[in-house]
Amino acid sequence: MRKTIALAFAAAALAGCGVIPGQQGAGGEERQPETAPAAASEQSAAPEQGAATETTPAQSAPPQDTKVIATREVSTGASGTHGKARVDITALTRQGRTVSLNWTVTGIDGKVNVHNGLGGGGLDFTVSGVSLIDPVNAKRYRVARNGTGEGAECVCSGTQGQFLEPEESSTLYAVFAAPPADVTKVNIEMPMIGVFTDVPIS
Repeated sequence: MRKTIALAFAAAALAGCGVIPGQQGAGGEERQPETAPAAASEQSAAPEQGAATETTPAQSAPPQDTKVIATREVSTGASGTHGKARVDITALTRQGRTVSLNWTVTGIDGKVNVHNGLGGGGLDFTVSGVSLIDPVNAKRYRVARNGTGEGAECVCSGTQGQFLEPEESSTLYAVFAAPPADVTKVNIEMPMIGVFTDVPIS
């Protein structure tokens, strides 16, 4: 049911506003500079300092395959919180005009800031900072949104209050506009985590 709602929101966003090139989290695609490498640096990117006023559970991810199709272990740091995490990509699935990404973050050491470490800024308690990169056509795809105004929300997991201790996990999702049908692999860029290359789209 949650998967159906998320995809409905994504379709509404794509049909209603189309592509909004060059805007962070605009929910569309943007052309990458020809002179820049398609995959961004794998160095950690720390969002700006932000303070949470209350803790809320993350949105549940849509049902997903448990098979791991890509994985990384990285040292993380965001807003003064540092730790080590394993990130498992479990699904990247094309469904009509959208692609759904599912992944799990598991704490290994220290404290992993999922709270605002994967958003577009210190006060963004979502995973809207995650993007897909089509290296063949040099395009970046931002997380879809359910509208065009300032209050439009991403079609993705909320993360407020999530600070993972060792062995704790968070299952997350995000929905994107689908790349062209002939694109079978993309790179996935995540703030704080880095870049997964050549992840297959099923």
